[in-house]
Amino acid sequence: MTPKFPIARGRRLRRTTAIRKMVQETKLAPDDFILPLFVCPGNKVRTEVGSMPGVYRLSVDELVKEAKEAEKLGVGGVMLFGLPPSKDEAGSGAWAEDGIVQQGFRALKQETKNLVLFADTCLCEYTSHGHCGVIERRKDGGRDIVDVQNDPTLAILAKTAVSQAKSGADVIAPSDMMDGRVGAIRAALDEHGFAHVPILSYAAKYASAFYGPFRDAADSAPEAGSDRRAYQMDPANAREALREIELDLAEGADAIMVKPALSYLDIIAKARERFDVPIAAYHVSGEYAAIMAAAKNGWLDRDRAMMEALISIRRAGADWILTYFAKEASKLL
Repeated sequence: MTPKFPIARGRRLRRTTAIRKMVQETKLAPDDFILPLFVCPGNKVRTEVGSMPGVYRLSVDELVKEAKEAEKLGVGGVMLFGLPPSKDEAGSGAWAEDGIVQQGFRALKQETKNLVLFADTCLCEYTSHGHCGVIERRKDGGRDIVDVQNDPTLAILAKTAVSQAKSGADVIAPSDMMDGRVGAIRAALDEHGFAHVPILSYAAKYASAFYGPFRDAADSAPEAGSDRRAYQMDPANAREALREIELDLAEGADAIMVKPALSYLDIIAKARERFDVPIAAYHVSGEYAAIMAAAKNGWLDRDRAMMEALISIRRAGADWILTYFAKEASKLL
């Protein structure tokens, strides 16, 4: 006898945990994750970032401990961000042979075996003005204007990439959003014997409000009266992101990134449909902090919200997810 209200096929396939797991369309694994880490001078330094509970500024010795724990959990890689002992207008700490990130890569290369080491290649962490490139100051009707100079920045980014590769970085990831940076970096890496080192380009990086906690962690906010909207992307634009990705791939990028992730799932999905290359997405500091703050107040379940956010990024088409939740998510998986 046919039931009056037949149980839908989907309902039957959701009945038990074991069945749900078998029919799950999108899966996460620890090696999908890249853990961002902040490295600073000193010894035995482990200072929690106020706006990012559970995230720390780490001296090199503590960085090694954190990375080895991530490696043990099966996390795919780590990306280093530097807090230099001093900053200047040129951001010279970015390419210094004894720079803090360079020290970190050398230590990780010796102490880890299976982690992929990603280098964030940018100047904002090292410049006194907090911008991602060389700046020019000028007056406009009595106003002080800060202009980031695209072409003069390219040589510095290329120099920084070579320095990072020399110190042990496995992947160079330029995040500055200067036009032509991928081509300049690819040429410099090839010239210095690093043709084997791939480039993961932050190809679609938006001028987002969700970067605030990161800027606290890295002390990298642009100086008062200026921002990065002249070179980072307008959140209103989607087609432009695809053009930026196409240009970076034409210049030699091996993989691309969309940043942030949750507010730009549509961009990830559009990129996945159009480009047959690895796609990374950065689950950024503000997205992390929002979940942590809500969980602290008892407004949501941290672990469920964390995993739902990460699976949505994967479902949209990302192959790799940069996330401060990499260790916690890997423990659950």
